[in-house]
Amino acid sequence: MGSGSIDKDKLRSYATAVWGYKQGEMVSLLIQIGDRLGLYKALDGAGQVTAKDLADKTGLKERWLLEWLRGQAAARLLDYHDGDLFELSTEGALVLADEENSLAFAAGAFSGGTPPDTVDKLVDAFRTGIGLSYEDLGPNAAHRTERMLGPWTKQEFVPKIIPALDGVQAKLEKGAVAADVGCGGGIALMAMASAFPNSEFHGYDPSRHAIDRCQDKIDAQGLKNVELHVAGGEALPRNPTYDFVITFDCIHDMTRPGEVISAIRRSLKDEGTWLIKDIRSHPDFKENLRNPFLAMFYGFSVSACMSSALSEPGGAGLGTLGFNPAVARKMVSDAGFTRFLEHDFEDPSNLYYEARP
Repeated sequence: MGSGSIDKDKLRSYATAVWGYKQGEMVSLLIQIGDRLGLYKALDGAGQVTAKDLADKTGLKERWLLEWLRGQAAARLLDYHDGDLFELSTEGALVLADEENSLAFAAGAFSGGTPPDTVDKLVDAFRTGIGLSYEDLGPNAAHRTERMLGPWTKQEFVPKIIPALDGVQAKLEKGAVAADVGCGGGIALMAMASAFPNSEFHGYDPSRHAIDRCQDKIDAQGLKNVELHVAGGEALPRNPTYDFVITFDCIHDMTRPGEVISAIRRSLKDEGTWLIKDIRSHPDFKENLRNPFLAMFYGFSVSACMSSALSEPGGAGLGTLGFNPAVARKMVSDAGFTRFLEHDFEDPSNLYYEARP
């Protein structure tokens, strides 16, 4: 223990902060349970309810529901009223219940903690320098990523973002060939394929878990204009093939992003467009400290993004916050793109870059 007197107020404040993170872990578990059981959806619009009311509505056990409801009220996620009555506010429903229509929906991020064996591997990565790929992280990583990023993609991509790009919507309506590099579970891919049936869409992702999930959904929707590849962006055609390419929240995950960016340039037609979506960040860490969720982003980076970006020897290791606008502009220019336009679509977590040859 260090020398010097102990400031008891500082000690108390520090310990409270640490235990606050443990409380967050426990509340995260309760949110996951509520999401999986459909409890937030059952509470949406129901007004003030008792545990028995919720049990009658869901068929679940009253005693378990009472403990969960009290925990949610303790976390200030439900409003508490005398008589053990609980209520999900309109605002709470937008964050925890309405996955299809609310851009504020967040419950999908709570799909379970990091499995103990994955934690063991991450600890070992600090010794070896070699992280885990998304394939190594398993199907849960693909599912969690999809539900975290899904609301903005499903609700804003086709109606708001594509029309803002120079000439892209007209090409897709007429009939174009497009690629989604790092397509994951395929939310953006399927949104485009459904909206533009005259066009052909290719999805690339090195995670078999993600591609399998994507294929299942494509089959369920009966989409015939989608082709999937279990491969990274390096596998793109070497000849100009695509009118439109997107990379959503994935350049910073790649072991060799420079090679992928060069591959995108080779595969893109001279009149084509590449749309990049990546995390809002600054080159200066002190500026990033203004972000109230910065610690969460670094947690994502160590557990997934940077880990993936260092999953091969010599990996670039950009990490969650590593592809800031200055880095993006330089890497895109180095690959031979001559036009680079930054878009802010009021997505709280991401910026968008429109790159053209």
